Amino acid sequence: MAANAFFAELGQDALQAIAGLCRMRSVARHEILFQKGDPGDALYAIRRGQIRIATGTEDGRSVTLNLLGPGDVFGEIALLDGHARTAEAIALETTDLFVIDRRDFLELLAHDAALAARIIGFLCRRLRWMSERMEEATLLPLDARLARRLVMLSEDYGAEIQVTQQELAAYVGAARESVNRVLQDWRRSGIIDLGRSRVHVKVAPRLAALGAPSRL
Repeated sequence: MAANAFFAELGQDALQAIAGLCRMRSVARHEILFQKGDPGDALYAIRRGQIRIATGTEDGRSVTLNLLGPGDVFGEIALLDGHARTAEAIALETTDLFVIDRRDFLELLAHDAALAARIIGFLCRRLRWMSERMEEATLLPLDARLARRLVMLSEDYGAEIQVTQQELAAYVGAARESVNRVLQDWRRSGIIDLGRSRVHVKVAPRLAALGAPSRL
């Protein structure tokens, strides 16, 4: 828990208190952890595995909001405001989770004002992150959006990224065929290498330059 940005800034006493609330849960590959509209009754932290956060429409269209791995925390908004989940969480592989129930977490916050203030700060950073994603979707061309996502994923998971082109397409809000064309151009240029459900980032600085803010 101390390695996670959500918990790391809370201090040792808070970490020990939160650890005492945790229980473990494992989900199988492709298992749905929760769906849009489900009660926000728990906070999750990934110990091992990968979770896709997505939302969609009744006609079957889906958008990937985030891909999360070990150390990432999610489910905090519905946990704190008590409203229904605004997205779904699906395991992309067998995943082990730390789980904190809403009732226990709110009781802890009620008795620790400093901890509550840090949680507010964390939520503000999440809102800024979502605002940046909306800006990208509105202003950046596909290649820049895709470059940013691959750079972000490589920072989290290393140069060898286990992700399908369909997942990348949903992540950047584009057709899989369009994403494939960009990836193939980058492969021919030596920036990346491609495999089955895999993208290997070979020249990260060039990829980062493709997604640079100056391209807005």
